[in-house]
Amino acid sequence: MATTPGSNRYKFQYLESKTFDCLNNNKDIQELLKKWSMKDRMKIQAYSFDQQFQSYAYKDFVNDFFQDDVVCGSLLVASSDGSWGCVGNKATSVDIVPVPCTCLSMNLFDRLLGAVHKEDGALTKCFDEFCGDFTISDELRKMLLLEDSDHYELYDDEEKEEFLFHLFRHLCLGGAVCQYEDNANPYLDVTKTFYKDLINVQKDPQSQKLNIVSLVYKVMASDETSVYFPSWKEHEQTFAYLIVDPVRRHVSVFQHQWGGGVWS
Repeated sequence: MATTPGSNRYKFQYLESKTFDCLNNNKDIQELLKKWSMKDRMKIQAYSFDQQFQSYAYKDFVNDFFQDDVVCGSLLVASSDGSWGCVGNKATSVDIVPVPCTCLSMNLFDRLLGAVHKEDGALTKCFDEFCGDFTISDELRKMLLLEDSDHYELYDDEEKEEFLFHLFRHLCLGGAVCQYEDNANPYLDVTKTFYKDLINVQKDPQSQKLNIVSLVYKVMASDETSVYFPSWKEHEQTFAYLIVDPVRRHVSVFQHQWGGGVWS
């Protein structure tokens, strides 16, 4: 695995005391995540790093992250029974996918009105269908999961690649024993809170326009034998994103693992 040579490797410090309103401090969101079977299967951890981030060398940065002693001794991963422990080992390879992050508002979801939900947010129901582990009983989840949905092409491929859309989709699909909402507003509200908490937006001093400075990478780390982070078992609702803030020199790890019981 290619890494930054010698002393030029990035070094990381765990920001153990850093909390995130979306996951740690907002009781309403915690109750919704519990209802969606995601609360105890989701983590956000933050680290600082010691050098200027170069976006063209993001692979070196991510590889250094998963090779760092501090990260290996603090980055959490969920076991099959839902308990959390440190990864402990260093990656021999990391699958890295850059995720576009350009949305400055929630306008992306305006077109859902009339297509999958009504003016008050009530979701349009449909006959129950099944797609893998998911039960589909409304047009929102049908749009997200089934190509034969009348609204599957409401968003093009480029829009579906946006981190904001990824986040919304993850929250809508939920965890293994999710109790789904009958209204789109909770999904939209929680998506907005997570997005604002995870992404750094700054105003350009010359143009006075807002710009997103964060960069997002979906990651999957392997050791000599198999994938171990975010989990050895793949599922579309098992995910991990590294969200890099080059201004503050912080990187956040946002992850969720599919599975768990009633209280997950």
